Amino acid sequence: MTTVTMLQPGPVIDDIVGLLTEHYVFPGMAEQLAELLHVRLAEGAYTVAQPEELARLVTADLQSVNGDRHLSLQYHADQVPAKKGAAVLESIRGDFDASLGGAPRVELLDGGIAVLELAPMLFPLEWAAEPLSAALSLISRARALIVDLRGNRGGDPDTVAFVCSYLLDKRTHLNSMYWRGGERTEQSWSQPHVPGARFGGSKPLYVLTSNHTFSAAEELAYDLQQLGRGVIVGEPTRGGAHPREGWTVHPHLEVSIPIGRAINPVSGKNWEGTGVQPDIPCAAAEALQRAHTLARAEMAG
Repeated sequence: MTTVTMLQPGPVIDDIVGLLTEHYVFPGMAEQLAELLHVRLAEGAYTVAQPEELARLVTADLQSVNGDRHLSLQYHADQVPAKKGAAVLESIRGDFDASLGGAPRVELLDGGIAVLELAPMLFPLEWAAEPLSAALSLISRARALIVDLRGNRGGDPDTVAFVCSYLLDKRTHLNSMYWRGGERTEQSWSQPHVPGARFGGSKPLYVLTSNHTFSAAEELAYDLQQLGRGVIVGEPTRGGAHPREGWTVHPHLEVSIPIGRAINPVSGKNWEGTGVQPDIPCAAAEALQRAHTLARAEMAG
């Protein structure tokens, strides 16, 4: 007879509660969540055998109060390092290598309209600057550009600013990050100079979104939309505007906690909970054809 060893959830929950209390961008919400997790622990809700199941249950509870999709307990099949943030970097390295650095598709359509797919993430800029610079320089001569973010699940805000720098003509305030406690607000600007050639800020630009587009990919779409630089085509995005950090709380579990919130300099708001709303709503599967048609019409006009 096989004996199943039950996971001990108490230490994991205690670690999560401590990290929430110290780091979550909304301190009052952190207190509510800490109480909820302790109540659920006492009820035996987390008495499970596998860390993957604990991750699912705790994530549901963490997101049950304010729907923050960056707030989660993530399961990793391979044992994760203890260093803060290391689990995510280790897990996405394979995606980076398999996607040509996050730019898996560059194509020229009829009419001199380029398509640049950025997926599955906007990887850390220290990784992604070289491949993104090559891809963005390659499409710089196109008459119009379609940026496909339908399969992009987020990434690095610095990479957002890097991409925007190729799509604008001058240094521009893109976004601000408000960090917990009001201790500092950090502004994000496009770069005055870029490696390679710019597509620039005047030619037609369309951005494709889906209900899978998330986090930093949403920021890219939202920044361009608020600046009046790009037309968003597709579906409303998932609605996650809070930058997060990750802490290992078990050999296979990492808690993701938002430590700030975005404030757009044009709208004074962000896309948290609502998603980025498309200018041209349509099914994600139809968005590329729709944007191509719109770009051809705009150039013909």
